[in-house]
Amino acid sequence: MMTEKYPEIDEVISYIQQHLYEPLPLSRLASYVSYSPYHFTRIFKERTGLTPLYYVSAMRLQKAKDLLLHTNLTVRDIGMEIGQQSLGTFTTRFTERVGVTPAHFRNSVLQAEEQFQHLQELSRWRKSSDIAQQMGIVEGTIRAEVPFDGVVLIGLFAKPIPEGIPLYGTLLSSLGHFCFTGVKPGTYYLMATSVAWGSQAKDFLLPYSTLRTRSRDPIIVTPYARVPHQDVMLHVPRVDDPPILISLHLLMNNFLKKQAFQNSMR
Repeated sequence: MMTEKYPEIDEVISYIQQHLYEPLPLSRLASYVSYSPYHFTRIFKERTGLTPLYYVSAMRLQKAKDLLLHTNLTVRDIGMEIGQQSLGTFTTRFTERVGVTPAHFRNSVLQAEEQFQHLQELSRWRKSSDIAQQMGIVEGTIRAEVPFDGVVLIGLFAKPIPEGIPLYGTLLSSLGHFCFTGVKPGTYYLMATSVAWGSQAKDFLLPYSTLRTRSRDPIIVTPYARVPHQDVMLHVPRVDDPPILISLHLLMNNFLKKQAFQNSMR
């Protein structure tokens, strides 16, 4: 298991969570476990897939999502809380990595509830497949380590953290087979999470406890070689899992639009 290697990183992650509102330069984090910044960065990235400072910024954006839904602080004040001196900088970074503006995210609860209800009401999900595009296929099987009944959101991302719109993404109505076709040559990271039927909007707008998985190694797509079958397992959140920054309701909305378009073309 990933959690068995470099257990001291768990301590650092806990330290980051406890001191999130304070300056956390690399030197401070490295000294907490008595390592040189170089060695600390190397093992932190090996364990989490991210550099320490990128991980800190991701945790702060996750905290911003929480504050947007649970407080009446202004967007500017929330940006200041997580160390962004400029409203413009905060809004830009949040939008790039969450997929919607802070204001849109704050006002998305009712819309998210409606979208989730629509997903439950779909009698049959039409799986999109464009076999004409044979530039690359990434397929596999997704399972769960605990019983689960709900929707699975799965995508290929440019970085080893679920942020921004996935380069390729879809929703699955059950565990089992998944397939992305027409994947352009490149390096990707497979990430997935789940939302159980009966969940409330805030359960997936702030997905702290949803089952999740991430590819340990990058997936390399080339024009000439077949991508190995991906066998992935959804698991309960682990200490070293990166935060899920992408707004899941945005992915649901995109999926519903695609389904509506496909139904209109029948």
